[in-house]
Amino acid sequence: MVDTCRSFPFNYMAFSTSDRVFVTGHRGMVGGALMRALKDAGANDLLTTTRSELDLSRQQDVEDYLSTHRPDTVIVAAAKVGGIHANNTYPADFIYENLMIAANLVHGSYKAGVKRVLFLGSSCIYPREAPQPMTEDCLLTSPLEKTNEAYAIAKIAGLKLCQHYRAQHGVLYHSAMPTNLYGPGDNYHPENSHVIPALIRRFHEAKVNAAPEVVVWGTGRPCREFLHVDDLAKGCLHLLGTENPPDWVNIGSGEDQSIGELAALIAEVVGYQGKLSFDTSKPDGTPRKLMDVRRMKALGWAPKIGLREGLTGAYADFEKSLASGTARAA
Repeated sequence: MVDTCRSFPFNYMAFSTSDRVFVTGHRGMVGGALMRALKDAGANDLLTTTRSELDLSRQQDVEDYLSTHRPDTVIVAAAKVGGIHANNTYPADFIYENLMIAANLVHGSYKAGVKRVLFLGSSCIYPREAPQPMTEDCLLTSPLEKTNEAYAIAKIAGLKLCQHYRAQHGVLYHSAMPTNLYGPGDNYHPENSHVIPALIRRFHEAKVNAAPEVVVWGTGRPCREFLHVDDLAKGCLHLLGTENPPDWVNIGSGEDQSIGELAALIAEVVGYQGKLSFDTSKPDGTPRKLMDVRRMKALGWAPKIGLREGLTGAYADFEKSLASGTARAA
């Protein structure tokens, strides 16, 4: 398949490398991947800010920034994120911060005349018992998974803001719903991280300490889909190069595996040879999360990084960041 990330159809309203692009959350895993992809594609007018420079939860500050810098495109990659433990423990923080980020950036972009907004959501927006694989049309058809309901509601609100501003005001504001992500720049906090970085850290420490056993939360039976963050970034650029994209579209690999299978693969990649067991007292979360990616494929894009290849690279990045003292564990 041709890599369209380097050959955009620069039509009206489609992304151009001469556009001024504001990438929010550029220090995070997703934002960092977007910056790499944009630079590789030839974009040379990129705006970034740190939280100390611009608090995205403060409406007036966001509106002032956007009206001053006048980006052509805003990519909403900033978010408060975490795994099951973090979502379950701090739901008020997750819903408030993510609602404010979405509302301030979408409305502020409209007021500042931004022509295009790409809002990044999450597969957790879909119902807990959604038919598998989950199509975009199953949104809001039944209850959400309780352990990440707060985060999901905030992301649904952001998606709907884009949809309705597009319908009412004619702006090209649209959304991408990534599946579970991993890769360079991930957060390796022992409790608040997602499953892949948590397991990479756990198996690495077990290998270093010659621990006889590694315990994985839950039963190991739930199935999850994973996508390398660099594939996501290229998928987002492909969407920006699409003249009339859907209001929201799933971005994933279209394949899943059980947490037990994932853990065994990570142990192999890390080189841990001890025992693997499961703590069934910990929550499993949604039984299965696999997204239907036919709409994205119909737009001419598919991921290229296989899971084993991606995990090998992610572990190498983790080891490198540990050695340099730059590993994220917040």
